[in-house]
Amino acid sequence: MPKSFEDLVKNSTLPVFVDFWADWCGPCRAVAPAVKQLAEEFSGKIVVVKIDIDEQPGVAGRYKIQGVPTLMIFRNGEVIWRTSGAIPYSQLKAQVTKALS
Repeated sequence: MPKSFEDLVKNSTLPVFVDFWADWCGPCRAVAPAVKQLAEEFSGKIVVVKIDIDEQPGVAGRYKIQGVPTLMIFRNGEVIWRTSGAIPYSQLKAQVTKALS
């Protein structure tokens, strides 16, 4: 298991999908089922990580998270996609599929 979030995104051989969220965030709760569905559908092809910005403020600050949910995909340690706000599963799936190509 990686020692830190940074180790995970830098060393993962798979794309890493990250959901920066907070318990008090309504849109975060709205997008959570889509993120869970991604994790299930792409199991073994991507790594899905949820980062609670209240529990991990250092990580949130390092990536300049200003609003939640913020969704990101890392490949080879680099951010290849980023968006803020709840978006539908179809758009999330399209971005993950693109990251895998």
